[in-house]
Amino acid sequence: MRAICFHDIECVAVEEVDDPQIESATDVIVKVEAAGLCGSDLHPYFGRETGLDAGTAMGHEFVGTVIDKGDKVETLQIGDRVCTPFTTSCGRCFYCTHGLSARCADGQLFGWRENGQGLHGGQAERVRVPLADGTLLPIPSWLNNDEALLVGDNLSTAYFGASLAIEANEHPGCVVVIGCGTVGLLAVCFALQQTNTTVIAIDLNEARARQAQTLGAKAFSDPDAAAEFTSDQTDGRGADAVLEFVGLPPAQALAFRLIRPGGRMSVIGCHTEPHFAFSPVDAYDKNLHFATGRCPARSLMEPVAESLRRNPMDLSWCITHRFSLEDGVTAYDVFANRKDGCVKAMIELTP
Repeated sequence: MRAICFHDIECVAVEEVDDPQIESATDVIVKVEAAGLCGSDLHPYFGRETGLDAGTAMGHEFVGTVIDKGDKVETLQIGDRVCTPFTTSCGRCFYCTHGLSARCADGQLFGWRENGQGLHGGQAERVRVPLADGTLLPIPSWLNNDEALLVGDNLSTAYFGASLAIEANEHPGCVVVIGCGTVGLLAVCFALQQTNTTVIAIDLNEARARQAQTLGAKAFSDPDAAAEFTSDQTDGRGADAVLEFVGLPPAQALAFRLIRPGGRMSVIGCHTEPHFAFSPVDAYDKNLHFATGRCPARSLMEPVAESLRRNPMDLSWCITHRFSLEDGVTAYDVFANRKDGCVKAMIELTP
């Protein structure tokens, strides 16, 4: 089969690889219909994360159809259309049963193989899914392919980030979202749904800031201008909630700058630096409420899908670029370098 495989920094290739096989009685094989490119894919692509084996099939966002299954798969049938979170999960361990599926005792990340161990990803014609009963979600009737793809990662992560900082605030008067990639923009949507207050969005990329403005936020590409506006809106206190979706020290420093004493900061951007952008003393002196961590996407997929049924969102703006698998190298170049106004890119496979 064909897959988009990692080889080196800023080097992926579309190549022939072995078809996946059932390796455990709880596995299924999924024929991929669509696969997303995610900001997390760019960490190894740009060398911010190291250790990924050359030849690993990339990608942890995909939807498709079950075409084979192991003898102990109980809830899925061949022919079921399914979507997936970015990690596998058993559904039975302490963490899965306490809403923290991202820390499943047996969980693995799709698209990460190191020293020959781990899982190939879904930017391929087929993918093996271990722990299939606990991992995959049959696609609800009210979700189309694009929505189902987003539920498994970007929507769930945005919902998680917004919930950590906003739901704990009884009456947040000012919410700031830093980073208007796909997840940040979706967090803007959730923040606007959950509150009747001012939502401020910040991204250095002017096109992404304009998209946040279109969605209803007060948007800025200049952090200093955003800080001044936040101060004006809050009588100088700072924001009640700040959601940071970038994963780089300047963004975390900006989040700390903008939040008020006693405010809640949600840091969902995937940080790879060894130290915070502020000190424990800084946090203490601000009575900071700080929340972070990998999104437990599988634990949230049903609630997020149900939220879309009850409160539909217009997500037509989200996936701006669609590529064939053969054009996977171009897809990475366009998405990674934000060319042509790219918000999110999808690989669509022929039936």
